[in-house]
Formats: sequence, structure tokens, C-alpha cells
Amino acid sequence: MPTRLAEGVWMLDLGLFPPLSTNGYLVDDGTVTLIDPGLFWNRPSLGSELNEIGYEVADIDRVFLTHYDLDHTGGLRALDADFDGPVYIGAADLALARREQHPKLVHHKGLFHRAARRLFPLPDHMDLRGVEDGEQIDRFTAFHTPGHNPGHTVFVHDSGVAFLGDLVWESDGRLTPPIWFDSYDMREIDESIRRLGERIPPFEVAAVAHGTPLIRDGRTKLLECAARL
Repeated sequence: MPTRLAEGVWMLDLGLFPPLSTNGYLVDDGTVTLIDPGLFWNRPSLGSELNEIGYEVADIDRVFLTHYDLDHTGGLRALDADFDGPVYIGAADLALARREQHPKLVHHKGLFHRAARRLFPLPDHMDLRGVEDGEQIDRFTAFHTPGHNPGHTVFVHDSGVAFLGDLVWESDGRLTPPIWFDSYDMREIDESIRRLGERIPPFEVAAVAHGTPLIRDGRTKLLECAARL
């Protein structure tokens, strides 16, 4: 079931079962933005989650991808017939997905991405746009937070909602770094968490991809996570 987190902000349950349970998000601030559409196939489906809150795929104006992983990008396929807006993703992850950058074969996630981008590429017919650190897209600001992926990006809405992707996960009401075997560089993740805590404006809602979103004291929880690293 979708969950309303703030005015114009909903969490969409796009997972199957842990660890394949992923949170997507919809923001309607006059422009309808879908963030991380999940896997290729979800139960409940993306369409049914949207319908629950009164939207259809055709209502989506744009998509933000926090990073190139199949549980975040696979759901683009569900948008094909009715969506023709831009898709934003961190520039380094766009280069990774397009095979313009080549991760090391001996790296566990690098090897996975070399295979995934051949078998499950980002759809070339879509308007894919690389996002740089600090770039503003209407009421959103993008923060480059590498480590989990080279181009992992956090999108922060000026209403006080931070879409954190896999920079951190939620566990027992706390924010924690993701697990090592699903990430490129744990030290870089730690540094990204610290830097984001210093740079990010105050926000209440910590909209994580895995776990339960925190609807208050988001920046405080992020700073607490940074202090534990």
C-alpha cells in the first residue's frame, strides 16, 4: 500500500520480499516526479500503487534514478507505453550503464554491472540525462554521493524531503550504511555520508530505498549515522 509521507509525497511499495523489497516515491509539487521505479516486476505493481493514490503512468512528468541498480531502474520498463518525459541519473552511473566507463572485472559489483548492463540496459529510446553534483532541477537539488555506486545521487526537495536511495538504509529507526557486497567502496560511502551531513540543508523526511522512511528528524538521524562511522 502507498504511504503518504508529507504534502504531495508518497512512498510506493515496489518490492517482492527482502532483500528484493524496494521503496519508490512519488512527488507532486505541480510537476509529478517518480523516484526509483523498482524492479522489472513488482507485487504490488507500480501501476496499482499509482492508482491507489489517484495517478496513472501517463501522469508522470519525469523520473529520477538515485543509481543504476536493477531494483531501482528495472521498473522503467513498466513506463514504456505511456511515459515520454526525461529520466535523470547521476552522470557517472549513466556512463557506467552506457558502457562508457568500465569497472574492474575483479571487483564483485563491477563484475555484476558488466553483466547487468548488457542484459538489462537502460532504455536508449528514453530521454536519459546525466546529473552533476549540486545541479538543481526545479525544487530538487542533486548531491553526488559515491560509494554504493560511482554515480549514486541523493535528490533533496526543498520542502524538507531527502530521497537517499542506497546511501543509507533504515534499521530499527536508525540510518546505517548499506552492506559491503552490494557496494563498490565502503570507505567512500562513509565519506559520502559525512559530507552529505555537512552539506545538506535541514530536512525532516529521510526517504530510504530499503527499510522504513523516517518522517521526522531526518538530518539529525543522518548526522547520528555519520558520527557512528
